Amino acid sequence: MAELKARMPCEGLLPLTFGGVNLDEADLGVMTSVVLLGEEAALSSALSDAHGVGFPKANRTSGKEGGVRCIWFGQRQAMLVGTAPADALQEHAALVDQSDGWCAVTVEGEDVEQVLERLVPIDVRRMHFKRGYTARTQVGHMSASVTRTGPRAFLILVFRSMAASLVHELGQAMRAVASRRGEG
Repeated sequence: MAELKARMPCEGLLPLTFGGVNLDEADLGVMTSVVLLGEEAALSSALSDAHGVGFPKANRTSGKEGGVRCIWFGQRQAMLVGTAPADALQEHAALVDQSDGWCAVTVEGEDVEQVLERLVPIDVRRMHFKRGYTARTQVGHMSASVTRTGPRAFLILVFRSMAASLVHELGQAMRAVASRRGEG
């Protein structure tokens, strides 16, 4: 009988560094789709009681990097990351485990905004897209979630099947930006 072994989506592809921009895989642990069924305030209260985070406002996140977070994922939708959802949430939301369906990477460094400007059709400059801001958008040809996690850092989520394409696209943009600075 074949022995199956769990693998991270970007195993063997990351980390990458070009010109001071680093790309690495992030292990977010349990990821659960949370779709609001009733009142947002009730769900937010239940999330806060159980996990210390509220249901996020549009294009925002709640919680802290490295801990439990709730990332806005669309109208009446969020992604709870870092913990399994408490049973009490079932009263307020449809919950679906998405842990194996997504690839999560962090991209950070001095020129990270220039790298993302080549691939993302939204303005990710810090003056417009602040820490804790998030958007469902495109990265190259891929549907993605892009979240600013720090002054020069982003978390990007794409479907697991797009992991190699994401690494390729970001790697190409990183090389291009580095070469413009004479570092490639």
